[in-house]
Amino acid sequence: MVHLSRRRFAASIASLAASTAFLPRFAGAQAPEFRIGALCPITGAGAQYGAGMQRAIQFAANQVNAAGGAAGRQLRVFTEDDQTQPEAGVLAAKKLIEVNQVQAVVGTWASGVTLAVIPMAVRANVLAMNVSGAPDISALHNDGMSWRFHPTNAEFGKAFAAVCAKQGYKRPALMGFNNAFGLGLTGGFQAAWEKGGGTIAGRVIYEPRRPSYRGEVQEILRAKPDVIVMGSYLADTTLIMREAFQEGYEGRWIMPGWSANDQLVAALGPQATEGVISMDTIPNEGSGAFKSFDDEYKRAMNVSGASNVFAAMSYDMVISLALALEAAGPSASPREIGQKMRLVANPDGTKVYGFAEGKDALKRGKINYEGASGALDFDEFGDVKGNFLMSVIEKGRLVRKDVVAG
Repeated sequence: MVHLSRRRFAASIASLAASTAFLPRFAGAQAPEFRIGALCPITGAGAQYGAGMQRAIQFAANQVNAAGGAAGRQLRVFTEDDQTQPEAGVLAAKKLIEVNQVQAVVGTWASGVTLAVIPMAVRANVLAMNVSGAPDISALHNDGMSWRFHPTNAEFGKAFAAVCAKQGYKRPALMGFNNAFGLGLTGGFQAAWEKGGGTIAGRVIYEPRRPSYRGEVQEILRAKPDVIVMGSYLADTTLIMREAFQEGYEGRWIMPGWSANDQLVAALGPQATEGVISMDTIPNEGSGAFKSFDDEYKRAMNVSGASNVFAAMSYDMVISLALALEAAGPSASPREIGQKMRLVANPDGTKVYGFAEGKDALKRGKINYEGASGALDFDEFGDVKGNFLMSVIEKGRLVRKDVVAG
């Protein structure tokens, strides 16, 4: 009995020694990892951008980790698909927050998803970063807990109105998807157009997932517009344009870049899409941050980073978040990290174009991260301005024409 107890005692000591050999990794040798939830539209209306956004979030995190982490903390990315649907987005965010225990949810694209996710993130003391446009998102900034890396739809609408005026159109009519995005863009256009003394020929708000929009098309054509301004996605745009073409409409169209693209030409053909004006935010192609992003994006996706401005914005989310974490310190809460965002992104700090450079410059004071997607000068609502690229479909190809300053 004595011999057996000694054997058990020796085994227990060996087991304890083996287990405590791993304790320093968690008990103080280094700060705990910082967990990020990438909630992107892998399927649904935003699917053409979602995979690239998700990859950009991951390779931005890799860059931060390669530079020693942010405030000594390595970044770990968990991924979920919001399906470009609020209901699915809420369920995915719930998993990221409650199961994966992330401290930031980044990459929501559709305004409906973002509006649903931000309140639950804030309640859980989790940062939320998005590329959505609905004006209502500005009210959810909540003392630095929500940050938008895309111009508002009101700003988009102003840019549309500026292009319409420059092109000499007199009778614009509006067709908008019945959600926060569609209402925000067409509403922003109308406000800017009427402020400039113009009048709207007609306006139709339409419902999602309809097999046909012929009635709505006939209604808008009765207004006899010379241009139809769309607050739309690719699938509904394809149906509406096909039916308008069949009705004999010969006027022009102006719409977001995620609707007027190569896929639209492939679906409708060069004749039906000739002259369509595409408006999109444009990356900060002259910056060092864009070069770093572009190099990684080409390796990951085999196409230029300029093809996915939302991926550039997602990349900037991680870099600016990591710089804010570096500025706040290893034990900072998400709210404390959010309160450092302007310190690392807004003038008048030292301009930097990447995490490693910014991390070093922070030792000497305030910095101004100039991102791959834009200047990232956040206003009091956590919103940014942006420049807009005007392209025109000519003979089946998108041709760059002009840049409209935000």
